[in-house]
Amino acid sequence: MRYRLTFIAGMALGYVLGTRAGRERYEQLKKSARQFAQNPAVRNTCESAAQSGRDFAGKAYHAVGDKVGEKVPDSVADRVRSMRGRGSRGEDDWGTTNT
Repeated sequence: MRYRLTFIAGMALGYVLGTRAGRERYEQLKKSARQFAQNPAVRNTCESAAQSGRDFAGKAYHAVGDKVGEKVPDSVADRVRSMRGRGSRGEDDWGTTNT
């Protein structure tokens, strides 16, 4: 699924950048993309996917941390801690809430 979405996003970007349809078509595409991104179902799906990713990353960090032990550099451990703390506030960098 991830590869399919990446491919579709790449195709859309290529079309927008390579189109010769002019500014009007570009504005239509931009408006459609904005409407799609503001759709509540899409936003909820993105937020739940982001939360699932954070949960999975936390579990993976603990699993790897138990196996690797003290070999994880402090810079990596600090970065993971800061990312985990950001998720607990209920808001991410994109301004969406995890409700």
